[in-house]
Amino acid sequence: MLARDTHTRMFERFGFGRSAHETARDELSPSLSSVQQSRRMLLRRISQFLLDNELEISRENLATAHSISAGLNPTLGRRVAGRQEAREPIDQAWLDRQLAESVETEDPSLDEFAERLEHNIGEFSRNTKTAHWVTRQYGDALEGHVDQLETVPDPGELIGELAVYARAMLNRSRKAEAELKQRDRQAHQLQRNLERARADADLDHLTGLPNRRAFEKTLEAEIAEARTRGQNLSIGFCDIDHFKAVNDSHGHDAGDRVICVVAETLNRVSGETCHVARHGGEEFVLLFRDTTIGEASKRLDLAREQLAARKLVNRRTEQPFGQITFSGGVADVMAYPTTCEALTAADEALYRAKQSGRNRIVHADADG
Repeated sequence: MLARDTHTRMFERFGFGRSAHETARDELSPSLSSVQQSRRMLLRRISQFLLDNELEISRENLATAHSISAGLNPTLGRRVAGRQEAREPIDQAWLDRQLAESVETEDPSLDEFAERLEHNIGEFSRNTKTAHWVTRQYGDALEGHVDQLETVPDPGELIGELAVYARAMLNRSRKAEAELKQRDRQAHQLQRNLERARADADLDHLTGLPNRRAFEKTLEAEIAEARTRGQNLSIGFCDIDHFKAVNDSHGHDAGDRVICVVAETLNRVSGETCHVARHGGEEFVLLFRDTTIGEASKRLDLAREQLAARKLVNRRTEQPFGQITFSGGVADVMAYPTTCEALTAADEALYRAKQSGRNRIVHADADG
């Protein structure tokens, strides 16, 4: 409690943790712009999260609280909300486990490093090809002159020595040519390895679907193209209902198999107009190209019905899983000024689907 009191006093020193009357007075103050009010509200949510859960005010926890409060990590935000509803503690150990499972911490410097490496490999390959060509040309010309020297009748001692030196240079030239060929083959192999590593980095190895990292890259490209062409673009979040109960009753291996079944069901929706990815844990995300929110909801709802109608059995124990369902939220990406707002809208629609009984698809309301 001492640490909590210390943290509370520190936040109060900066104007947080005050009475509801003081908070409302500041937020309604005409002297504050909407941006200032939004910033104050965000800071209060961050401080309240840390204080209510008696978490250390560390750089990592502040960043985590910000990602939850600002809607930057909707998956973690939803897990926190579920934990709070169940009146279960949100302590440091639990929070650290959630962060370890999250794919949110992808380091963009890895992509930058890969791009630089790929560029350097390309430059090296081009340089070796040029050097190989030059060396070969030089070797061919040198070989012709050596042959002429060696065929001169009675060339004399000087010409004979020149022929010996020329032959040694020719041998070195041919050796350098062979080494350049080897280096070129190594560069090509390194390029192929890099391409495979990039493909692996974008793949969810449990389901075979693209992962969150791949989805985020696809999302930005699709938004740019949709805006250029004036097309619709819809996004849907799905979350397996009562997944914790599946893990608790049947074990994590069985839970993984359930995730694969849901991935297979959603993958049937995939195609030229739909990109499906595993967003993390038991959550999936779908991007519907040139598709209205209504059309996207119908396609996602059909997949939901197909899954709900299946009778799944744990083949290792012969025990039925019971009905496996998912809930979903769909939003019109083009109805929101920023990508983050569109993602948040879809995630909030998913949360409403969970709150209203699960096993259903809910639309986001762009008008709030």
